[in-house]
Amino acid sequence: MNQKIEKNEEYRLQITGMTSEGNGVGKIDGYTVFVPNTAPGDYGRVRLVKKNKHYGYGKLMELIQPSPDRVEPDCPYFGVCGGCTYRHISYEAELRLKEDLVRDAFSRLGGIFTEVSPIVGSKRTEGYRNKAQYPVGRNKEGEIVAGFYAKRSHRIIPSAECALQPAVFGEIQAAVLDFMREKQIPPYDETTGEGLIRHLYLRRGEVTGEIMLCLVAASLEIPHIKEFVCQMTERFPAIQSIVLNENSSRDNVILGKYCRTIWGRDTIRDILCGVEVELSPLSFYQVNHPQAEVLYRKAMEYAGLTGTEILLDLYCGAGTIGLSGADRVRQLIGVEVIPEAIENAKRNAERNGTKNARFLCADAGEAAALLAEEGLLPDVIILDPPRKGVDQQVIDAVEKMSPECLVMVSCNPATAARDCALLREKGYEIRAITPVDLFPRTGHVETVVLLSKGEIDSQKVRVEFSLEDIDMSEFKKGATYSEIKAYVLEKFGLKVSSLYISQVKRKCGLEVGQNYNLPKSENQRVPQCPLEKEKAIMDALRHFKVTL
Repeated sequence: MNQKIEKNEEYRLQITGMTSEGNGVGKIDGYTVFVPNTAPGDYGRVRLVKKNKHYGYGKLMELIQPSPDRVEPDCPYFGVCGGCTYRHISYEAELRLKEDLVRDAFSRLGGIFTEVSPIVGSKRTEGYRNKAQYPVGRNKEGEIVAGFYAKRSHRIIPSAECALQPAVFGEIQAAVLDFMREKQIPPYDETTGEGLIRHLYLRRGEVTGEIMLCLVAASLEIPHIKEFVCQMTERFPAIQSIVLNENSSRDNVILGKYCRTIWGRDTIRDILCGVEVELSPLSFYQVNHPQAEVLYRKAMEYAGLTGTEILLDLYCGAGTIGLSGADRVRQLIGVEVIPEAIENAKRNAERNGTKNARFLCADAGEAAALLAEEGLLPDVIILDPPRKGVDQQVIDAVEKMSPECLVMVSCNPATAARDCALLREKGYEIRAITPVDLFPRTGHVETVVLLSKGEIDSQKVRVEFSLEDIDMSEFKKGATYSEIKAYVLEKFGLKVSSLYISQVKRKCGLEVGQNYNLPKSENQRVPQCPLEKEKAIMDALRHFKVTL
């Protein structure tokens, strides 16, 4: 680094990159400088306002040459509110940046050099959010306000309108604040711990239009609550549920554990991927409904379901992603740690007439380990973890259950790359990566990853078995193993073993030899039929009318 670079001095800087937080990146004599609200291609005069050993932060003083991707921000809160980070560049440029972000995460952080498919952009970039969480407090003048937190702070930026949310959310926010001012209901003060209302939390069903209004408060007792209900429901007929959520803790968590419905239903309804779902305040649900359907269809496409699989959906939330594929599996098992979400999932399955689903309320890691101990052998596991990624306990349980196919749906490319690198150590290879933009104009991006077991290298893995261990009897309609092999080879150009055919027969519930698939030594590993060959064998079984 050039030692002459000093804080508070001005420099001319070419922006060459951009972070997920919306900071442009450039170098001054090899020294990295981050500049908020700039874009790759910008060239300008920058003042260095913060200097660390390896990098610093600058402030754009003059834009000499704008980037061809730069657009005029259309939100008065841009640069102050901590929401949108890409509103100063075109959406096409945003998609390129997000695709590069995913590619960089897997190559640089995960050491995985796999082709990344083109990002799937969102048809809607405005008004797409079906959920809003407004912090409530007071401004410097002591007036009650609500809006969004400024970047890296708990200072509220008052905003009744947000381009990412439906207009009705802003109208409800204004009505709630008017009621609080009229009735002198105090907002919660994080500093003193005094006051009542902490957040206004709104959810809306994209298809049904139903709205849930949830007040997050320090107590479940709110003054003038009956009058509040009358005013809100008369003015906003779409409101079908009004809930109080108690959060008396002094931490930064928005929602507490306890809810009390004070009017209407405990939940609201929506339809996602043809599945009718109900949502409670604590249920996870993707905020961009149309794009969530794109995301889940891609996940199901990667899963390659044929109707014979056991599907394990870890971090299942209200069960939406698993239930969207329940009609294409033999059994669905969903796991989620939030009790309310599991109850939603069970009712969602019942409402949709899904008989082959089982939902467990447990930590994903503990549940995965328990299921592995039970001897559950899922064919496909879907991992949809929070931003922190997959726990090591889950990784270990996945290895023990040894499914042929893993589909990861991640909202954090960095942890997805890390977790995929760990799964590679367990014998899984990445087959496909597709970024999907669920959060236009923000720095977030979803990624769907397909992982599967590779072919077993016979020189590295020694497996003992003989033809006596395998049922060589004919199929019900007279199809022999030899006929199945010949059919698969002719139609698909694939060679399949008698062992693989027996494994697929077992999945279909067909009788096989008693000693099928059992190694003679406890520590020997039995090769599992690859997904491509399983599909080919299934086609042969249908051809010979052995199975449906």
